[in-house]
Amino acid sequence: MDENKILVKIDELDGYLEELEQIKPTSPEEYENSIEKRRACERLLQVSIECVIDVCNILVSGLKLGIPDDEDALFDKLEKKKIISKKASTILREMKGFRNILVHKYGTVDDELVFENLSKLNDFETFKEEVLAFLRKN
Repeated sequence: MDENKILVKIDELDGYLEELEQIKPTSPEEYENSIEKRRACERLLQVSIECVIDVCNILVSGLKLGIPDDEDALFDKLEKKKIISKKASTILREMKGFRNILVHKYGTVDDELVFENLSKLNDFETFKEEVLAFLRKN
């Protein structure tokens, strides 16, 4: 398993999260009134979630856990091997669904949903802590 690749991705994720913290609006009104903030937040959330999925792919591949059918199977494999918790697995599924909304614009992107997800940045920390704890053990 290429731990260095995982650490590089986590570092990339940290950079995106830091940028989000710097530009994150403090109210739904501030969010809705700034197209620049809306688009920047959407993009930073998208690439942050993609970093998380990349880490999952690296782990599954590096640990030879089999070829997943889809991203949900990635999370299942990591949960089954106790690399991530059930809580983290559930969080990842929600992140993936939200990322799909952002990328594919199912319907239209709901500003309230994006703003709500800006309050869930600690979910990224939960994921990082579990992955880093796994790496320390191995």
